[in-house]
Amino acid sequence: MIILGIDPGFTVTGFGVIKKDKAAIQLLDYGYLKMSSSKHLSERIGIFHDFMTEKILKYHATDISLETPFLGKNAQNFLKLGYLRGILYLLADRHSLVLNEFSPREVKQSVTGYGGASKEQVARVILQLFPRMNMPDKLDVTDALAVTLCGVWRNKNLALLAR
Repeated sequence: MIILGIDPGFTVTGFGVIKKDKAAIQLLDYGYLKMSSSKHLSERIGIFHDFMTEKILKYHATDISLETPFLGKNAQNFLKLGYLRGILYLLADRHSLVLNEFSPREVKQSVTGYGGASKEQVARVILQLFPRMNMPDKLDVTDALAVTLCGVWRNKNLALLAR
């Protein structure tokens, strides 16, 4: 199982790629895609699509994990995130990937044990789980890795239930 976890955003999108086999969990890649806010929305959607397609093909992803958005102060941002989520749904369909979604509270709860954890608390736990990892300059990266781990753990739990 190879999971691509994504924390989508129109200026910064965090991602993480984790391989899970019978013996271990291995961090394959992580980082972020930065897109200029001066580029037209349609151009950024195209950049996002191409970047995620490249990650799926490079790592032979089997699953995509993403966080469900929440309606914050800006309804326009919420709506625009739907465009990126639509791209991920399309990629999951086109590449026959399993798509898992997790609420922000669910992600924080599973990684830190507290559903109201801060981004910094999530980052600290991620860095403890992957000690060779350098602290990224964007917390979107550790958020994406937390979402990725949720995908790993959900599939592990489903496999246990199937026994």
